[in-house]
Amino acid sequence: MIPALIIGCEIGFWGLVLAGLACRYLLRWPKLGAMLLLLTPVVDLVLIVATALDLRGGATATAIHGIAAIYIGVSIAYGHQMIRWADKRFAYRFAGGPAPEPRPKRGPEHASYERRMWLRHWLAWMIGGAVLLGMIAYVRDASRTESLIRILQLWSVIVAIDFLYSFSFSIWPRRARVVRELEPD
Repeated sequence: MIPALIIGCEIGFWGLVLAGLACRYLLRWPKLGAMLLLLTPVVDLVLIVATALDLRGGATATAIHGIAAIYIGVSIAYGHQMIRWADKRFAYRFAGGPAPEPRPKRGPEHASYERRMWLRHWLAWMIGGAVLLGMIAYVRDASRTESLIRILQLWSVIVAIDFLYSFSFSIWPRRARVVRELEPD
């Protein structure tokens, strides 16, 4: 049930985003579009409640329950940014808005971007970790929540590696490419 619900929540999230943007830009119904975009957190709420009910019903926590917690953390930490990303592209394509700027690929701007993205990852880890710990406390049976601890440990290692990667650009920034002119023969 939980794997299908995670997939359904992901589809529901993007369905609400696309419906909201379509209402805003294609149908010219900005209020309805805003309301649909504001409903995206409900998807997270559905997933939290369903996961808690599954565990309360006696299910042993699996990696899927951990993925639900990760999904919630990522959705909350990155959700607004993902919606803004899609909104800029929709506005450009369908409403004559300005072209979206590409993310920086070199120099101090790129280093700053990578640090901000790591901070979002850290926020997702904090939120998802709190959900994982909440699940563990809710179940109160170490034998049934062992996989959740392993997921939190693995995600902690991934966040640490991402930190090293992201902040390495502050020490060793990517340099601008040098364009060499060819001399005429």
